[in-house]
Amino acid sequence: MSIILLSYYNSMLNSSFTDYKNIYLLRKFIVIQGKILPRRLNKITAKQQRLISKSIKRARIIGLLPFVNKDN
Repeated sequence: MSIILLSYYNSMLNSSFTDYKNIYLLRKFIVIQGKILPRRLNKITAKQQRLISKSIKRARIIGLLPFVNKDN
């Protein structure tokens, strides 16, 4: 990711956009197989990673995000 994208995602994560309903933001932190990207690849803080993980898990439970990708 470029520096501009990282600063954009960090600003979105710091604001109130870490909601489980913001699927477009959450998809940036999931690989094709449906796994959550680790913090060292995301370049985000531990607190932001925890918020993202919780939001992704909530969206999966509700059915907004898939647990696994069936395309593979």
